[in-house]
Amino acid sequence: MTRTRRLEDLWSHIHCLGVLANTGSFTAAARRLQISKASVSQRIAELEQAAGVPLVRRTTRSVSLTEAGQRLAGQTAEAYLRIEEGFSAVRDLSDAPRGVLSVTAPVALGRQIIAPLIPGFLSRFPDVRIQLELSDHLASLATEGFDLAIRHVAGVPETHVASVICETRSVLVATPAYLSKHGTPRTPIDLAGHNCLHYLRRSGGATWSFESRAGGKSMVVPVSGSFTANNSEVLREAAAGSLGIALLPDFSAGEALRSGVLVEVLPAWRVVGDYAERLYAVRPYTARVPRTVSSFVSFLRDAIPAFGGAEGPAPAQRARG
Repeated sequence: MTRTRRLEDLWSHIHCLGVLANTGSFTAAARRLQISKASVSQRIAELEQAAGVPLVRRTTRSVSLTEAGQRLAGQTAEAYLRIEEGFSAVRDLSDAPRGVLSVTAPVALGRQIIAPLIPGFLSRFPDVRIQLELSDHLASLATEGFDLAIRHVAGVPETHVASVICETRSVLVATPAYLSKHGTPRTPIDLAGHNCLHYLRRSGGATWSFESRAGGKSMVVPVSGSFTANNSEVLREAAAGSLGIALLPDFSAGEALRSGVLVEVLPAWRVVGDYAERLYAVRPYTARVPRTVSSFVSFLRDAIPAFGGAEGPAPAQRARG
């Protein structure tokens, strides 16, 4: 005879069902709960056995909740949210942040800027553990279980809370050797005679938009070249190999500009619309911001300009345009 499970034995199982409802997959739920996929499946099976009705529909391609599963997850979601907020409030009474912080960031930005700063943050806050996932996929924070996203975007969804970490800019760069051989553009129109290395986008032909820093002029010019890529690090390395003129975000170009490997092209013109002009910290809306999240965002806001991750090159490093 099967022993009837006490309700208090099933609290974690019901929470698991709620996470599964938000994430839509056993794999994502397991990652968010930091347990194995098999453990998630076992908890759901035990919960269904105790409830006496199916709670989850499983197919080879998707997972969805039955009507009973939706009702249970919906009626208990607010209670678990209050528990989470209450625990976070108590934990934040300590003098320092602690716990696991799950962060997602774009590949190039994460490799070049975020990852080198993490040792400094963890040295300052040794009770924090960071899980960093680098992906150019714009993750759903609630669905995929991230506490924070660092994004180089023009705007963020209204359902999330965003704070500006720093301003960024786009910069045209080339090696002195390339410019010596092929000439230095004087105006954006001159780019028609150059090998332009641009970010790979699937929509139509490539164009770069410019505004004169002196004001009063703007233009859009078509560009073409022998190489495109969907990663700014790759474009930077192609430019550093004297392949052509590349358009990069400043955090990708910064070190090569400071070292003189690359120089800025057309400094009298501002490139607009290709890359975003702000770096954001994005988090799901919660009534209370966890101490680990606020501490990490504050750390990045202070550290990135000092690190040199999002700043323009010195004038001496610019090619005269």
